[in-house]
Amino acid sequence: MTAPVFHVSTLDAVDWLRSMPSESVDLLVTDPAYESLEKHRAIGTTTRLKHSKSSSNDWFAVFPNARFPELFAEAYRVLKRNTHLYLFCDAETMFIARPEAERAGFRFWKPLVWDKKTIGMGYHYRARYEFILFFEKGKRRLNDLGVPDVITVPRVHRGYPAEKPPAVSAVLIEQSSIRGELVADPFMGSGSVGVAALEAGRCFTGTDLNPEAVRLTTERLRVFAPDAMPDAPAREPEQLGFIDTRP
Repeated sequence: MTAPVFHVSTLDAVDWLRSMPSESVDLLVTDPAYESLEKHRAIGTTTRLKHSKSSSNDWFAVFPNARFPELFAEAYRVLKRNTHLYLFCDAETMFIARPEAERAGFRFWKPLVWDKKTIGMGYHYRARYEFILFFEKGKRRLNDLGVPDVITVPRVHRGYPAEKPPAVSAVLIEQSSIRGELVADPFMGSGSVGVAALEAGRCFTGTDLNPEAVRLTTERLRVFAPDAMPDAPAREPEQLGFIDTRP
């Protein structure tokens, strides 16, 4: 039979989650464009949000802190029982996101650290890391209890703005899902979580408000099924990908 590998769309993150059935997702890994990025832009500590060739403000809209309650409420609803959620964020956003996720029903375990190996922009001890908040719905054992809480992977240079290396998400996916399960990302950018998911034998679904991000993601994910065709022509705002899973 033919089974879907990935499904991506151009929708608001919360609206997209609301459109999904309850308890339909096995793992959620995501990286919102958190509100504190605006503060960094205002004081000139990041180039990611300036108007330039390498900027990101033309690529994504900032997700306001005030919307975290509805984001986590919908994330909790669509996740199956006994699953995990991972949220990339900075130190400031961590103290805002954690209590809202707990109010939605998640259990907070700890912040993981992505060590980028090189420093970025900024003042007052220039950052070379980001946090990944680790939440749980119900109770699910990690696949490997020997994995450390610091994930060391070089940052992506000259890629999509604020792009995360697939190798970072690969650790989370390998820890909190098994082959064939569905990984979701409501802020998918250029699809690094999707790449990690498909490489690990998982299915992927995601969304992003930027049509160019959806196009880039579709191109990257099509590599995993180059000869496959959807059962209907690809259409905007959605793109479908399929593989033949017959033995």
